[in-house]
Amino acid sequence: MANSPSDLEHLGQSSILPASPEEAILERVGNPHVDTAYVVRFTCPEFTSLCPVTGQPDFAHLVIDYVPGNWIVESKSLKLYLASYRNHGAFHEDCTIAIAKRLIDLLTPEWLRIGGYWYPRGGMPIDVFWQTGNPPQDVWIAPQGVEPYRGRG
Repeated sequence: MANSPSDLEHLGQSSILPASPEEAILERVGNPHVDTAYVVRFTCPEFTSLCPVTGQPDFAHLVIDYVPGNWIVESKSLKLYLASYRNHGAFHEDCTIAIAKRLIDLLTPEWLRIGGYWYPRGGMPIDVFWQTGNPPQDVWIAPQGVEPYRGRG
């Protein structure tokens, strides 16, 4: 794991989209404000994966919130990691939770929450939510702000 920007594989370099989440290199850097509790939010409104049964594309709006400990995720590596799901077959629940667990393993954050707002499959949206526990006190955590799917109604 990288500790300084000069040790990173992706930042400032030409990078190729990983073929799978397992091949993706997710990187971290030291938290420059380890003495301060704050929230980092990543929003991925165009997340794509494949249905593991039909091979058809699935689309989601992901929102990842975390309170860093000693590490923060390097954003280019996160973008490449999330994009690596484009040709990966997995159910909505698996994609959402696997992303959260990979970030937890890498960062050991004080707290992490993920919202997977999946667009309808077979006429029914599937939303997946998970967090590591109660958020730290005295940290403002904004609502994720993604409206529930309303279709044409």
